[in-house]
Amino acid sequence: MASPASRPVRRRARAAPRARSAEDWWWDRLAPSGSGYHLLPSDSMLLVLSEPGPARSRAQRRAARRTPRQPPPGRAAAKPKATLRPDPAPSPEEGPDAGWGDRIPLEILVQIFGLLVAADGPMPFLGRAARVCRRWQEAASQPALWHTVTLSSPLAGRPAKGGVKAEKKLLASLEWLMPNRFSQLQRLTLIHWKSQVHPVLKLVGESCPRLTFLKLSGCHGVTADALVMLAKACCQLHSLDLQHSMVESTAVVSFLEEAGSRMRKLWLTYSSQTTAILGTLLGSCCPQLQVLEVSSGINRNSIPLQLPVEALQKGCPQLQVLRLLNLMWLPKPLGRGVAPGPGFPSLEELCLASSTCNFVSNEVLGRLLHGSPNLRLLDLRGCARITPAGLQDLPCRELEQLHLGLYGTSDRLTLAKEGSPLLTQKWCHTLRELDLSGQGFSEKDLEQALAAFLSTPGGSHPALCSLNLRGTRVTPSTVSSVISSCPGLLYLNLESCRCLPRGLKRAYRGLEEVQWCLEQLLTSPLPS
Repeated sequence: MASPASRPVRRRARAAPRARSAEDWWWDRLAPSGSGYHLLPSDSMLLVLSEPGPARSRAQRRAARRTPRQPPPGRAAAKPKATLRPDPAPSPEEGPDAGWGDRIPLEILVQIFGLLVAADGPMPFLGRAARVCRRWQEAASQPALWHTVTLSSPLAGRPAKGGVKAEKKLLASLEWLMPNRFSQLQRLTLIHWKSQVHPVLKLVGESCPRLTFLKLSGCHGVTADALVMLAKACCQLHSLDLQHSMVESTAVVSFLEEAGSRMRKLWLTYSSQTTAILGTLLGSCCPQLQVLEVSSGINRNSIPLQLPVEALQKGCPQLQVLRLLNLMWLPKPLGRGVAPGPGFPSLEELCLASSTCNFVSNEVLGRLLHGSPNLRLLDLRGCARITPAGLQDLPCRELEQLHLGLYGTSDRLTLAKEGSPLLTQKWCHTLRELDLSGQGFSEKDLEQALAAFLSTPGGSHPALCSLNLRGTRVTPSTVSSVISSCPGLLYLNLESCRCLPRGLKRAYRGLEEVQWCLEQLLTSPLPS
C-alpha cells in the first residue's frame, strides 16, 4: 500500500476563463457608494456618474470592510460554479441619469447648435462641442452647420518663415476638414493669408460646390489661375470681395470674364489698376450686378478716378447699391448733344461719403439719380457742393436715410445758411435717419426745417429715430419740439451746439436718455 506521500496529488481541472466582454469591463470599474456608482481612479479621464454618498464614521467603514461585498443593484447573486453575467441594463428609474445630452434627439440638438452658429459662427464652438460626447460630436459634424466659415492665418507676432510654416500646418488640417465638413459651405472668408492662397482656393474648388460668397482680406499671391479655376468649379459663386488684398487687375478681369454673367456683388479697393476692372464692367460683362463698392485703402490715392456715369448705367442696369467711399473721383463730362444715360432704375442706396472735399455737385448728382425713384439711402457726407435745392429735384419720394454731415471740411468752406426746410418738407413722412452735422443753417432755418416733423400726413407719428445736429445752431425750443413730436427718437447728437445750455451738448442714446434731455431743456434756463 502506497504511503500518502507517494500518492499522486489529484487536482480538479479548472475551466478555461471566459472571454471578458466590454460590459464586464465597465462593471469592474464601477464601485458602489451610498447613492450610486463612481468610476474608479484608474479611469481618470471619464466623468463621475453620480454624486458621492454621505460621509461615514471610522467604525462604519471598518464594519463595511468586514461585510462581504454586495453586488450592485440589478445583478444576480453569485452562484457556485457559474460565470457571473450582468443582468440587462437597469431601467431609467433605477439606474443613474445619463444626462439630457444623450436623451435629446439629434435633430433638435442640431437646431440648437444652428442658433449658436448663426449668432457667433461655427468656430470655435463646433470644434469644442465635438469633444463633449459622441452625440455632440455627431451633431457638430453635420455639414449644414458649416455654411459660413472664416479662416484667419495665424501670423500675428510671427516672422515671415514662421508664418509660412503656420499656414502649411493649417493647410494640412484643411485637407481633411474641407471634404468632411465643408460640402455645404456657402460663405468663406480668408484673412491675412500670404503664401498658401492658391492651395486653399484649389481645395475650395474641389470640396465646396455650393460656394456663393468669397472674401479675401489682406491676402497676397492671388493669381488669375486660382480665381478662374474657382469660377469654373463653383457654379453658384456670385459675390466676390477683394478689398485690402493684393490682386492683379488681370486676375480680376479673367474672373469676371468667366463668371460675370452670374455676378451679383463686387467689392474692390481703389488703385491704379481699378480702371481696367471698371472698363470690364462698362462693357456689359456683369449685366446682373446689384452691389458695387469701391473704396480707398489705408494709403489714400491722390489720383482722381475718372468714372463715366452714363456708361456705367448701361453696363450695370440692375445696380441696387453703389458705394464710392473716400475717393477722389471726377465724372467724365457729358458733352454737348449727348443724351443723358438710362439711369439706375433699381438703385436703392447711393453712398459718396468722403473725408475731404470732392467734386460731386448738383449736376453730377442729377446725372446719377435722375432715373432712380426707389432710392432709400443717400449718403453725401463730405459733399459740400450739394445744396438743398439740388436734392429737392431728385425723383425719389420715399427716402429713409439722408446723411449730409460735414466732418473736418466746414471750416474752410462757405456754407449755405438757408434751404434745410426743402429737405424735411419733402421727406418728413419717410425719413428715419437725418444727419445735418456741421452744416451752417441759421437758427430760424433749422426751426422751420424740424417743424415739418410736428405734423405728418394722416396724423401719424413721424418715423424719425436718429437725428444728428452736431455743430449746428439749433436752439433749445427747436430740440424740445422735435423730441416731443417724435416718440420713436432713439439717437440725438447735440455735441458742439453753441446755442444749447452747458451740460446738454452731448450725444443721447436710447429712449430714456432722449427723454431726460427733454426734461432738462424744459427746466434749464436759456443760455446767455
